[in-house]
Amino acid sequence: MTEGKIIKALSGFYYVLSDGKMIQCRGRGVFRKNKITPLVGDNVIFQAENDKEGYVMEIKPRKNELIRPPIANIDQAILIFSSVEPDFSPLLLDRFLVIVESSDIHPIICVTKADLLSENKRLEVNNYLDYYRSIGYEVLLLSSKTDEGIKELYPLLADTTSVFAGQSGVGKSSLINALNPSLQLKTDEISSHLGRGKHTTRHVELIDVCGGLVADTPGFSSLDFTDIEAEDLVHTFPEISNKGEECKFRGCLHVNEPKCAVKHAVENEEISKERYDHYLQFLQEIKERKPRY
Repeated sequence: MTEGKIIKALSGFYYVLSDGKMIQCRGRGVFRKNKITPLVGDNVIFQAENDKEGYVMEIKPRKNELIRPPIANIDQAILIFSSVEPDFSPLLLDRFLVIVESSDIHPIICVTKADLLSENKRLEVNNYLDYYRSIGYEVLLLSSKTDEGIKELYPLLADTTSVFAGQSGVGKSSLINALNPSLQLKTDEISSHLGRGKHTTRHVELIDVCGGLVADTPGFSSLDFTDIEAEDLVHTFPEISNKGEECKFRGCLHVNEPKCAVKHAVENEEISKERYDHYLQFLQEIKERKPRY
């Protein structure tokens, strides 16, 4: 029995990396019986049949997991958003941040296509990014074409397992190619008809980039808050969570409650009204969610 890590899952096979060797494994039949699905990123015990093939016998406990994309044991999420083409979307970024924060994954915000920004647009985007920095997020403005900001990512990726995620067409594969040109991942231009990129990544795979493992994924196919409860949502907005400790009532959801420190902070422009509005929108979505039985 040997330990390894699943770095690719494809057509029912799990490709396990162990001591620099890749072993193509199948899962034990009992996994299917018990509805257990090995995921890319899983640390596993496997039994090798020979130098190239074997069976995954045991999945070690996960520190976290995502369902869509299916991946486990993520240290950080590199959230890729474009500054233009498509335009930067704070609402979509906040949606991603909620999902990542709720899974205890450290987010790093990367905004691409800086080379396409006009002076006025750069100022507008930087105003947004400065707010995210002020509430504790690491934020980088990048260009895969001019290499602006690329080197700042190198030390952040070393010795970690990262997932690259973001809206389609923002240049995820282009960015990974800029970080490791030998990969030559396929990229597609933006569809002018749809205004968004075509998916070029078909499966989840961990690849070696800058001394760490990076998952190039097909992206988040679902951005619903299916596993987040109303009382937990507040903890995915750091500035709201921190200010909420000053509220008069414990369990304050910062909507209609009296003496709410968060609403007071929004009125005083200590908390972004736009971020607060996104919080209220997401809270409503969760409250209107159909119950699961």
